[in-house]
Amino acid sequence: MSTEPTEPTAPTDKNRAAAAAILPLVGGPDNITAVAHCMTRLRISLRDRALVQDEALRALPAVLGVVEDETYQIVLGPGAVARITPEFESLVEEGRSAAPPGATHPAAAHPATHPVTAGELAAQGAALKEAQKARNATPFKLMLRRIANIFVPLIPALIGCGIIAGLNGLLMNLGWLPSVVPALAAIASGFMSLIAVFVGHNTAKEFGGTPILGGAVAAVIVFPGVAKITVLGTELRPGQGGVLGALAAALLAVYVEKRCRRLVPEALDVLVTPTLTILISGLVTLFGLMFLAGEASAAIGTFADGLLSTGGAFAGLVLGGLFLPLVMLGLHQALIPIHTTLIEQSGHTVLLPILAMAGAGQVGAAIAVHCRLPRNGSLRATIRSALPAGFLGIGEPLIYGVSLPLGRPFVTACVGGAAGGAFVGLFNQLGIAFGSTAIGPSGWALFPLLDGTSGLGVTVAIYAGGLLTGYLVGFAATYFFGFTGRMLADLNTDPDPAAPEPRGPDPAGPADPAKAPALT
Repeated sequence: MSTEPTEPTAPTDKNRAAAAAILPLVGGPDNITAVAHCMTRLRISLRDRALVQDEALRALPAVLGVVEDETYQIVLGPGAVARITPEFESLVEEGRSAAPPGATHPAAAHPATHPVTAGELAAQGAALKEAQKARNATPFKLMLRRIANIFVPLIPALIGCGIIAGLNGLLMNLGWLPSVVPALAAIASGFMSLIAVFVGHNTAKEFGGTPILGGAVAAVIVFPGVAKITVLGTELRPGQGGVLGALAAALLAVYVEKRCRRLVPEALDVLVTPTLTILISGLVTLFGLMFLAGEASAAIGTFADGLLSTGGAFAGLVLGGLFLPLVMLGLHQALIPIHTTLIEQSGHTVLLPILAMAGAGQVGAAIAVHCRLPRNGSLRATIRSALPAGFLGIGEPLIYGVSLPLGRPFVTACVGGAAGGAFVGLFNQLGIAFGSTAIGPSGWALFPLLDGTSGLGVTVAIYAGGLLTGYLVGFAATYFFGFTGRMLADLNTDPDPAAPEPRGPDPAGPADPAKAPALT
């Protein structure tokens, strides 16, 4: 057998090929300090922002757009991002291990024809990074981002269990495979019964504690034996307080652990710190946090149900119309614990199908822009490439490549979302309530996750009617009111007919890219 090293083969798998295409355009392995992903985006921490080749990156077939925040975010879409990220991480590690000792990080990855020096590029990159941080580093937004970091990793399990629960309900209603139904019910419910433990684990990890200690304290909430404990004359219920209680318990555990690390002698730390962390946090959780968080969770559920059962169409109009501006401000992340609490309580969140109507208004507005600007080949190419993702609820390419830079179409997209939200909200007011068994997906991707009290057919029909309303109203509002005469005169021409049409959107635009929506 030959022991001679073989030449590395070119990646044949499309996911590895996509990762291999992205890596040199973000500065190579040594320019990467951290890699993560959410539902739709590959998130990269960079040493030198100036080494990123934005235009070439956006032109890649796998890339739907790029967004700058605390991290550099490459929009790949659901499913694709979960497959490409491990390949990207593998290539980064391989590149680092293959680099000769003492190698510096790759200025050579940047085009040699760039008109400024490496020092100037580094200064520009640092200035860009600091400007982004200054815009987004408000305490409230940072806290919301950290809360999102706790719950986003749970979304794949929520989706999988939600779809299995829907399939189980369908089999039960049809009377098919009765021997399989209990097994599917166990599979679908197992994760939700222990979700507090995962929230506690992720909370401790996010806030600098030991993840397993956060999970251990949160496990107290779901332990059946808590039913024997009485607080304020009332027996506790297993699961009382849910994800909110787990969040609070793990935060307390992090605080106690950090205090112990400072005060306990090093020789005793391995024994004393975990014991005191679990003991103190566990007692406070049992005799205080579970009760308080339980009341808060019940209030959230009551408010959501009452809002739609009494407010109905008006509530839906407001929620659907304001959701796009909400994500522009980054405030949509505050809804993630609310969605999770509602799913934990009733099996679905009634808010998500209404909020999803904002994406329908965005799609309708983009189609209207395509129709109103027949001579603008580049913008029409952007819309055509972004629409499939838009129908599946991925809004970044259409928002940052089309509606927001144009201004008026963003407002008319919100009008379409308001109309779709009002449609769905009206049926909630009429007693046909339904929701999504998981968070993350939107648009057409939400159909498999719908659950309601009036049967699957009625639920699907109402949600589809809401989407259609959002499409039509978003289209009509944009077609008739989305452009001034001056805008049409300026935009209804290809600014550079000789230039090749771009294959995808340019989310950077004049908008603030740091406020990109993440339904991930």
